[in-house]
Amino acid sequence: MPTYQYACTNCGEQLEVVQKFTDDALTECPACQGRLRKVFNAVGIVFKGSGFYRTDNRSSTSSSTTSTSASKPATESKPAETSTPASPAPASTPAA
Repeated sequence: MPTYQYACTNCGEQLEVVQKFTDDALTECPACQGRLRKVFNAVGIVFKGSGFYRTDNRSSTSSSTTSTSASKPATESKPAETSTPASPAPASTPAA
């Protein structure tokens, strides 16, 4: 539940009240029965966890990585391979 801050327009008393979103706003000061107004302050936002920065858990399919890899030809990034037989041919045995 959110905490709302109120200030009295008559006596200047300030109070914080925890209310539901569906609750009506307070209108009467508990100290002098004057008129209350809501006080709005800047709210600091903190993003916790991974995934909020460009370098956090980016997949390789993102547009920035595919554009840099697509600009290079495949032959430059990989040296040419020479073909060598995988295993020597088996020695044949003469039929007797």
